[in-house]
Amino acid sequence: MKNILVIGGGFAGVWSAAGAVRTAREHGIPESELRVTVVSAGDDLVIRPRLYEADPEGMRVALDRVLGPIGVRRVAATVTGIDTEARQVTAIGRDSRPLSLEYDRLVLAAGSQVVRPGLPGAERLFDIDTMTAAAELDHHIRRLAQRPATEGRFTAVVIGAGFTGLEIATELTARIAESAPADRSGEARVVLVERADALGPELGEGPRPHIAGVVEGLGIEQRLGRTVERITEDAVTLSDGEVIPAATVIWTAGMSASPLTAAIPGTRDRIGRLEVDPYLRVVGAPEVYAAGDTAAAEAEPGHLVMQSCQHAVPLGKFAGYNVAADLLGLEQAPFTPNPYVTCLDLGPAGAVVTAGWERQVQMTGEDGKQLKQQINTDWIYPPVDDAETILKVADHRTPWPPEAVNA
Repeated sequence: MKNILVIGGGFAGVWSAAGAVRTAREHGIPESELRVTVVSAGDDLVIRPRLYEADPEGMRVALDRVLGPIGVRRVAATVTGIDTEARQVTAIGRDSRPLSLEYDRLVLAAGSQVVRPGLPGAERLFDIDTMTAAAELDHHIRRLAQRPATEGRFTAVVIGAGFTGLEIATELTARIAESAPADRSGEARVVLVERADALGPELGEGPRPHIAGVVEGLGIEQRLGRTVERITEDAVTLSDGEVIPAATVIWTAGMSASPLTAAIPGTRDRIGRLEVDPYLRVVGAPEVYAAGDTAAAEAEPGHLVMQSCQHAVPLGKFAGYNVAADLLGLEQAPFTPNPYVTCLDLGPAGAVVTAGWERQVQMTGEDGKQLKQQINTDWIYPPVDDAETILKVADHRTPWPPEAVNA
């Protein structure tokens, strides 16, 4: 029996496993000859792109409802090491017992994590990187009215005005106001702090005028070209000496690939992603493939994939196909995602949709919001309980996101 081991239960991991199973079944390979195993610390596929929304604890899909019907074995454990020479993964199970998992081919789809700063008071920072963290923030906001009536009780400072920072900041304009008593709703305040001199520095010039207009229209204050020096229980001090009374401080500035990438021989980019060939095989580790936020894959000539659901899903499907094709002696398929698009939620002001790496604006306002809601509530969710449908969607040749994204 040949063993494919997938590390990670996120979008890339789930679709890597499903893609591998689909490929095996399509070529008449029984489960007794090719086993696919997913090792993940959690029991759910967390719908991470939605964690900026209210009620984040509901943003999940049980892994067993996706993997179980297609015969994927799931191991609930935390990976502690990878030995590429021995083709062996070590892990700690739920019962704290050590595990050793062997593989013929490995797919590393362990995702990414927020890079938390080392500044004074950093332990007081909230983030929305995981379901647990997002739930803590959500519960905190709902309890603001119960806190002592100090200055800044209904003020939120969001550090980082990139994609995540803009989505949570615009979302919070309503959530903070709703958390306050009616006679205090006017105290609601959201402040964006950004090291760069412009909003959304990585989003480019295309959507920036619209984003800037929305931020101003929602009353979000901007502190551009500044950083945070320290955080206390009730205030934030900026690099220019300004002190902002605030009960809520959220960190969104910076992501890095899973630390497990360090266990794989190979070259990494500045955020720790592994260099891969066109088939998503790690350069320097031929039995290892990378998918999702651990892969520095080329999306188009001159452009690497983004750490986003839009690229994680097709990366998973292609990795799944290629890892199975590798073991079965089939021709592999070079990674070819749909043309790049972005859809940035702007809270009560709708959304802005762009196309291409130059990010030319395609939709704004309510039209953009409808598309964003379709993406968030439909397209990014995997089918469940139905093996035929799951494996149909796992086809790497099926465009993702659906063509409507590019309409």
